[in-house]
Amino acid sequence: MSTFNYDLIVIGAGPGGYVAAVRASQLGLKVAVVEKDKLGGVCGNWGCIPSKALINQAEFYHAIPALEHLGVKVDASGLDYAKVYQKSRDAAERSGKGVQFLMKKNKVEVVSGSAVLSGPNEVTVDGGKKLTARFLLVATGSRPRQIPGFEFDETTVLSSTGILSLQKLPKSLLILGSGAIGMEFAFVMRTFGVEVSVIEMLPRILPVEDPETAAVVEKAFVKSGVKFLVGTKALSLKKNAKGVEIAVERADKKQETLSAEKILVAVGRVPNTENLGLEKLGVQLDRGFILTKDYYQTAVPSIFAIGDVVPSPLLAHVASKEGEIAVEFMASQLGKAPVPHEKKLDGNLIPGATYCEPQIASFGWTEDKAKEKNVAYKAYSFPFTGNGKANAIERPEGLVKVLFDPKTHEILGGHVVGHNATEIVHELLLAKKAELLPEDIATMVHAHPTISEAVMEAGRGAEGWAIHI
Repeated sequence: MSTFNYDLIVIGAGPGGYVAAVRASQLGLKVAVVEKDKLGGVCGNWGCIPSKALINQAEFYHAIPALEHLGVKVDASGLDYAKVYQKSRDAAERSGKGVQFLMKKNKVEVVSGSAVLSGPNEVTVDGGKKLTARFLLVATGSRPRQIPGFEFDETTVLSSTGILSLQKLPKSLLILGSGAIGMEFAFVMRTFGVEVSVIEMLPRILPVEDPETAAVVEKAFVKSGVKFLVGTKALSLKKNAKGVEIAVERADKKQETLSAEKILVAVGRVPNTENLGLEKLGVQLDRGFILTKDYYQTAVPSIFAIGDVVPSPLLAHVASKEGEIAVEFMASQLGKAPVPHEKKLDGNLIPGATYCEPQIASFGWTEDKAKEKNVAYKAYSFPFTGNGKANAIERPEGLVKVLFDPKTHEILGGHVVGHNATEIVHELLLAKKAELLPEDIATMVHAHPTISEAVMEAGRGAEGWAIHI
């Protein structure tokens, strides 16, 4: 008989925690999840899901000119953004109910409250109730990073949560940061008519993406009326009756003042690792991130950590996969599963996605990184202008780019920008994971007309025989 209440206690029910709990239950572990807020975490409630609902509504609105071209008369003067907001909350609620269903279906016990690790095999919930388990898994996620002088008040200085809570559109919006969050909200707000300016400290927007694909997004955004200030540092902020004023310094050291009704600060996220009792137990941290070994095991063998609290890409799908790897290892230690093949995620197999229009998605090496690290590569880009489907649906802005080893033709990276980029990037990623070559993609029959044919043509181009260009 086990002396523990559970085989596994998961702290946090976001996309890392709840997926880990379900997978552990499937493998025969007795599991509990402790969650202080709502099931689904930030992703389901104030991130991935509601933001994509906003983007979906923005895309409907974005289609009005196309309808008017057909002679349809559209009166957009009655736009009620509160209803757009409600759509996002409906999506979040459905997501939460879905996670509730999964917990019940998989017999995972849900404990409401805040947990502190009070021992290597024990958590204390809300300062009183003690629960024990053979393994503990920390999956407490992250929160928006604050900048000194730009602290959130969620009225004029907004975090990603604050802008998702808006029920009335501002007339103007400044956005600090041109990463995925900043660009997605720039698309939503500008589409609904807000004056948007994006301030980026680095020399170009979407700095983690390949420059060629990022340039396609920038061109489309500029055409829509978004203003970009790159190589620009935000110095200070003042609030006034009309909103905010911020002082900025451009790359040439010249300073100027920008004003808007609201400002969104989207400059990254920080891990939620404070006040969990980690250090007292010997769990090692670096700048707030939990350090882990193979299978996401910490320096304390019974304690594991996944998702935004560990130093890997802060992405929902990364958290989910890390959770699966961790609990499969735990199950192997209990004799319920084989030891998993993956000890940790391969960073070159992690896709990134930004859901603006045009979309942008990628994995592996960029040209910038390859040059920086002296990695030998060749690159081939196939433009959407050569793709029948993209032209038929009037979405010719985009391209598929493949980076590959000049000798072996091994795929080193994949980059897609354009309509449905976040969907079609996975064909390239699967090829990379399966150790296929561009030739294998090039010779596979693709349905016509599809955007995915651009992936085939990129494979052909890498082999030197693209047809439609």
